[in-house]
Amino acid sequence: MLTDLGPVIRTRPTLAVWKFASCDGCQLTLLDCEDELLGLTERVRIDHFLEMTPAEGADRKRARLEGRGPYDLSLVEGSITTAEDAERLQYVRRISRYLVTIGACATSGGVQALRNFAHVDEFLAAVYAAPEYIATLETSTPISAHVPVDFELRGCPVDRHQLLEVITAFLAGRRPQISNHSVCFECKRCGTTCITVAHGTPCLGPVTHAGCGAICPAYGRGCYGCFGPSSQPNLRSMIAQLRRDGMSERDIQRVFRTFNAASPEYASVPDLAAEEQQSPPA
Repeated sequence: MLTDLGPVIRTRPTLAVWKFASCDGCQLTLLDCEDELLGLTERVRIDHFLEMTPAEGADRKRARLEGRGPYDLSLVEGSITTAEDAERLQYVRRISRYLVTIGACATSGGVQALRNFAHVDEFLAAVYAAPEYIATLETSTPISAHVPVDFELRGCPVDRHQLLEVITAFLAGRRPQISNHSVCFECKRCGTTCITVAHGTPCLGPVTHAGCGAICPAYGRGCYGCFGPSSQPNLRSMIAQLRRDGMSERDIQRVFRTFNAASPEYASVPDLAAEEQQSPPA
């Protein structure tokens, strides 16, 4: 049977979970599924998951960092920050039928992508007593910058329900049903009053991908973009609103340089913020 993702997997498929430069939060989201994870393991064999077990495969031999493979589905957490990781990722891609990136680090470089806006040697000198022993790349880049990716799941960390939907969809050979609208839609569905309209609180909800359940606005705090940019975000309008809400050019740049600092959608923010700062008040 053929679908938009190829043949449906008939036998008990294998799953691998990989870590690169990250905090492990997205991997822990899978472990936090608890009851759902028990049901999932009846349909899929988790062959490689160092966060969960030191053993691998049906024979339960000692797991290796690079895994053995092949795997039907690989979930990849973390960004690429070293030459060794870039090489290992190529191997992971070769032994994986489908490769899905999970979390802000894997999809947009993560918080560590702040290094991309300065010279990495400055950070090394400030953090490490002997920076000459540190081998790292100049930039932190998402997985898709190095290998083809079959699907990207945003979030810092990812949402457990969305993660289960992605795994289930790939096992069934269909595209995951993950909405691509903004956080504002979630606020409306939850009945949360818009904190920007009601109180003038700066909020990135209009340009942020949904998936968190609009938790921060529900508690009176502006969205700070942990799920990354929504589809075709209207940054010019968003930046103008942030300025009306009292944010300076510097503050506007900083609020976009957090979990998803290296997102291509945010590349124009510095120029747009500078333009808005120079324009006369409305």
